[in-house]
Amino acid sequence: MELLNRIRADQPDMPEALRKVADAILEGPGEAARLTIVDLAERSGTSTATITRFCRALGFAGYAELRVALATETGRVAQQTWETDIGQEILPDDSLERVLGVVSGNDIRLIQETRDQLDLAVVEKVAQAVARAGRVLLFGVSSSAAVASEMEYRLQRMRVPTWSRSDAHSALTDAALLGQGDVAIGISHSGRTREVIEVLAEAGSHGAITVAVTSQPKSPLAEVAELVLTTSSRATSFRSEGFAAIHSQLLVLDVVYVSVAQRTYERTKQAFDVTVRAVAGHRLPEGDI
Repeated sequence: MELLNRIRADQPDMPEALRKVADAILEGPGEAARLTIVDLAERSGTSTATITRFCRALGFAGYAELRVALATETGRVAQQTWETDIGQEILPDDSLERVLGVVSGNDIRLIQETRDQLDLAVVEKVAQAVARAGRVLLFGVSSSAAVASEMEYRLQRMRVPTWSRSDAHSALTDAALLGQGDVAIGISHSGRTREVIEVLAEAGSHGAITVAVTSQPKSPLAEVAELVLTTSSRATSFRSEGFAAIHSQLLVLDVVYVSVAQRTYERTKQAFDVTVRAVAGHRLPEGDI
């Protein structure tokens, strides 16, 4: 995982003093890379000892290594395309051209960050479990429910017995009926949505393989899951982090979906042929209006 992504992901679970250091760095990582340890301690309202603890929590021997890593990462970002550097704020009188630039630039960056941090070994395990599953349960609330519904549709077209739920009672009922060889996938950007945590815990208590899709790898949802697929998200004006995470969540699940299709190639090909023929009569011939 890239350094700044890791700091964002770990920040919610850090002790208060370390969170202050994370805040100071994320506020201006390029500037932070130029600060001395004393300056950063002063800016974050902490001490040099706290800065050292922060460095070690991230796996660095000391502050010098952290500064080099920050300088390297911020230098690389500075050389990327203008979409990456465009401001995140959208004002009421901004043109649609700027809105498009901010939204598309942010989405492109989040997809790239998700790609870079995605653990393909975990993807392999999830795909293998789904391909063999007797039943697959997908659960998310709010915007994550739409992602669960889309994955349900894709897996069902491959003859994978799949259900998605957005109601906690229905999801808990389904989770209680899962067992060995079944899979439960909980989707939550924050990893702190109580209902999703409860559903995954219920499924796991009955022997199902549990999978978390979240931007917070140290969240309560990740703690109850057997396998964790991480996403990336960052808010822009009028779009919370939860909304912004949709594209990252879809990317991760799309990779799982394609990997499942590879493992069930003959079955999937036959299913696609059958379903295409079933709806063919509802499509107008080319050239018709």
